[in-house]
Amino acid sequence: MKITAIETINLDEFPNVLWVHVHTDEGIVGLGETFYAVEPVIAHIHQTLAPYLLGKDPLTIDKHSRWFLNTYLGFKSVGAEMRAASAVDIALWDILGQVTKQPIYQLLGGASREQVRAYNTCAGYQYVRAKPVQGTANFGMPTGVNKYEPYEDLVGFMKYADELAQSLLSEGFTGMKLRCGYPLTEGNAGMKKNVEMVKVVRDAVGDDVEIMLEAYMGFNFAYAKEFLRRLEPYNLRWAEELLLPDEIHLFAKLKQYTDIPLSGGEHEYTRFGFYDLLKAEALDIFQFDTNRVGGFTEAQKICTMAQLHGVEVIPHGGQMHNLHVVMSSFASPMAEYFPQTEIEVGNEMFWYIFDGEAIAENGKLQLDDNKPGMGLTLKTEGLEHFNIIQ
Repeated sequence: MKITAIETINLDEFPNVLWVHVHTDEGIVGLGETFYAVEPVIAHIHQTLAPYLLGKDPLTIDKHSRWFLNTYLGFKSVGAEMRAASAVDIALWDILGQVTKQPIYQLLGGASREQVRAYNTCAGYQYVRAKPVQGTANFGMPTGVNKYEPYEDLVGFMKYADELAQSLLSEGFTGMKLRCGYPLTEGNAGMKKNVEMVKVVRDAVGDDVEIMLEAYMGFNFAYAKEFLRRLEPYNLRWAEELLLPDEIHLFAKLKQYTDIPLSGGEHEYTRFGFYDLLKAEALDIFQFDTNRVGGFTEAQKICTMAQLHGVEVIPHGGQMHNLHVVMSSFASPMAEYFPQTEIEVGNEMFWYIFDGEAIAENGKLQLDDNKPGMGLTLKTEGLEHFNIIQ
C-alpha cells in the first residue's frame, strides 16, 4: 500500500478547523484533524509533509512520526508544524485501523473499560468559532437572551448556573466544566463573581457533580494564588490553565499553596514538552489534545509517562481522536463532551460534519467495536450548509 495524495479541507464558516484526507492506492482514505490558525498548517502539509509521504507505506507510522519531529525546520516541536503532523498522524492511524478492521483504541492496547465517563463542558453555539484565540472575549456570548436555551451553556453558567447544574445531573452527567467569565482586568470584583458562580453550583447539587474550572491562561501568579484560596471550600475536581503554558515554574510554585488539582497542557506538544512538566511536578492533570500534541503516536507515549508519575490524562476536547485515547488508557478517567446541538454551532459543529460521533447516554460514551479506525467519515449530504475550501 502506498500514499497517493494528501487533501486538506477547511470550512469557511469554521476557520479554526482543518481536516486532512490521506489517500492510498488501495482506495483506503484516512481522516485526520487539527485546530487553530489553519493556513500555515495547510502550507506545511503541502510544502513539506506531502513530498515526503507520497509513495510511502502509510502503515510505518512511528517512522513517519519521527521524521515529522526531527526534520530540521528551526522549530521547537510546537506551532503549525506540529498541528500539521498531528492531523496527518491521526489519518495514518485511521488507515491502519481500516486495514486491520479494528478501532484505533484496540490498536492502542484495547479497551480499558466498557464505557467512557463524560463530563459536560459548558460552551455555546458560537464558542471560539471565528477567531483563532481563546478567552472571555471569544466566548461567543449571545445577546438579548434572557433565559438559556437548550445547550446554550455559556448563558447557563453565567446567569443560571444552579439550574444548568441540576439539568445536567438529571441527564446523567456527574461532572461539568465552568469557565471564568470575569478576567484579571476586573480585579477583586471579577474574582468574587467567578467564585460565586462555583458556589452557586455547589450549593445546588452538593457533591453529586464534580466541578471543573477553566481560566484560559488568564491570570497571574498572585491572582491565581488568592483565587485558589477562595475556591478551597468548594471541592473542585481541577482548576484549568490558570497561568500561561510557559510558566511551568509558577505552576510548580502554585501547587505548594493549594490542594486543588491543577490541570493544563492543552498548548504543550510532544512527549518532550510533557517531560518538562513532569520534571517540574507542575501539573496534576495533563490535557493535551491529540490533534495538536503529535497525533496518536505521541499521545500514547505521553499517557505511559504520565501514569508512571501519577498524573491523570484527560484530553482537551471531546472529539473521537481523544475518545480513542481515553478508552485505551488507564491514565484517563473521563472525557470532555460537547453535547449535540442544532445546526448553528461552534465547537459542536463536528456533529454535522461527521457520521460516527459517539453520543452520551446517561453521562457515558460507548465506542463501537465494529467501526474500524477512527470510526468517522465526512458526510456527503448536508454539507451544502457550508462553504468548503480544499
